Amino acid sequence: MDNENQSVFFDHTIQLRVRYSETDQMGTFYNSRALEWFECGRTEVLRALGIPYSTMEIEGVFLPVIEAHVEYLDRAEYDDLLELTTRILFQGRAKFRAEELLVNTVTKRVVVKGYTVHAFVNVNGNAIRPPQWLVESFYKAIAERKLEQK
Repeated sequence: MDNENQSVFFDHTIQLRVRYSETDQMGTFYNSRALEWFECGRTEVLRALGIPYSTMEIEGVFLPVIEAHVEYLDRAEYDDLLELTTRILFQGRAKFRAEELLVNTVTKRVVVKGYTVHAFVNVNGNAIRPPQWLVESFYKAIAERKLEQK
């Protein structure tokens, strides 16, 4: 992950298997799938933080993508098992960055890396600061993870 200088982050890893419908005529995953997989990673890291995205929406907090970057580094073919690590870092007062690293579990080669940046907005699309309950959940999850690692 690229932003090691940002000290407060939370990461979570999931596994994905390349489905046949996700491949193209060349036998590798279609390039738009990377952003869809990034969404899977973001959804699950939020769930691991104790903040399912569906709960955020009920509370009137939305996270539109305002920037995305993807680097395609290797192939992934039908039935390959991939490991996606998502790292959440707060940036500024009203946004966060989700850094993504997708690795083939057999070859250990990085398939894709990248990031998305998300604004915190209300139901009207106006930028807001992350609500206190969300920030508290984030820091609580970090503290619990540190205790588990001891």
